[in-house]
Amino acid sequence: MKQNPTRTHLYEQVARIGKALSSSKRLEIIELLAQGEQTVDVLAQRCGINIRLASAHLRALREARLVDSSREGKFIRYRLSGPDIAQLWLTLRGTAEEHLVELRVALEQMATQPDALLSESRESLLAKARSGELVVIDVRPGDEFAAGHLPHARSMPLEELEQRIADLPPGKEIVAYCRGPFCLMSDEAVRLLRARGFSASKISDGVTEWSTNGMPLDR
Repeated sequence: MKQNPTRTHLYEQVARIGKALSSSKRLEIIELLAQGEQTVDVLAQRCGINIRLASAHLRALREARLVDSSREGKFIRYRLSGPDIAQLWLTLRGTAEEHLVELRVALEQMATQPDALLSESRESLLAKARSGELVVIDVRPGDEFAAGHLPHARSMPLEELEQRIADLPPGKEIVAYCRGPFCLMSDEAVRLLRARGFSASKISDGVTEWSTNGMPLDR
């Protein structure tokens, strides 16, 4: 049967998205950009790659129209081209978790560590944070917190946490969060807090998971 060139073209256009997402580092960049706009040097540093490679990944994402950019003085700032791109990442990650046993095992191992996930609903967590019953800390870098964070959360970047532990009220449950279930900064924060005698746990939500489930964000 003769292949219809128009039909082939349609599939090829959709395949551009798949090709752009076929790199683990590009997925990591998308997750980082879901936290807020960032420059290439910041993305490179947070992904643990050099600027040239980060630029190449951003170029591939831009060609697929997944990422936009704008100039701010001497710097170019990158952002997701729409909120649907963050949702696409969550859908892809959820599909992988549903079908890849290796991913499920890795996530289950993370959940059984001493810094286990807090067993609270989002609504309950929000109510307790509002009333002061517990303290929510955002251990991401400060620029990501400024772009959007959970209501009533305090910005305590992981690299500053040890020096700022005295700012936390003793005797209160401390709940840490970072960029989502693949992010390990909240695990490190919980280990540090518990070593200093605090009752601490974490949630797997980042701002993307939180807002996608209909919960409010502060900016």
